[in-house]
Amino acid sequence: MPTPADQIITALRAGHEELTALVRDLKEDDLLRPSGASEWQVSQVLSHLGSGAEINLASLDAARTGTPGPDGDFNRGVWQRWDAMSPAEHAAGFLAANERLVEAYEALDTETRASLRIDLGFLPEPVDVATAGRFRLSEFALHQWDVEVAFNPFAAVTPEAVTLLLDQIGGMLAWTGRPQELAGREATLLLRLHAPERTYGLRLGERIELTDAPEQPDGELTAPAEAWLRLATGRLGAQYTPDGVRATGPVSLDDLRRVFAGF
Repeated sequence: MPTPADQIITALRAGHEELTALVRDLKEDDLLRPSGASEWQVSQVLSHLGSGAEINLASLDAARTGTPGPDGDFNRGVWQRWDAMSPAEHAAGFLAANERLVEAYEALDTETRASLRIDLGFLPEPVDVATAGRFRLSEFALHQWDVEVAFNPFAAVTPEAVTLLLDQIGGMLAWTGRPQELAGREATLLLRLHAPERTYGLRLGERIELTDAPEQPDGELTAPAEAWLRLATGRLGAQYTPDGVRATGPVSLDDLRRVFAGF
């Protein structure tokens, strides 16, 4: 039976192949299109994913060899080099760098996938392969959507990624949320999701957090799980909202779009 690490690595490969099929045929004008990420062109999203792949690979290699992981100077050097690239170089560089990262994850044997601990540099302690891979999958899957939606307004986060990321999204809300947008209002919504089905409470106030489903909610948000994942990360503009997303009660869908600014 596949472990969580196995499932995440498989999803990273599938996402890479899907995005590669689009990116390898893009022309210069395509790379300059606005992406789904605010203020970024398609090439800038690919630059972010490519530089991130380099840094992730350096962390993975350091864990495998027992050497110190990349530090702030290393990361800044990577970002500066990618910032200096042309749009075409962003695309080609992404294809190569992300392939190397996915191949490195795939090369880990069963024992290593279970035992290896990776220092990502921004957490209090090293994490296992599944956790490190899930961080990368969250970044990759959402930015994959950013690229794809530039060419297809009906693009969606891949179902495999949604299933693997859905139960971890609560940990991101303190980062992606802007409670000040509520102007002091407080509410607890029943969050009813489908494909896959989940039911939570969404507490809105000075803190924004997921809770157990409330017995007496102030309102309800019903949505496909994929749409909730995008809403929580600032990617559910009105033009990208599928049928079946409904908000009732004291907080509107537009309110929630302002609260979840994303990244």
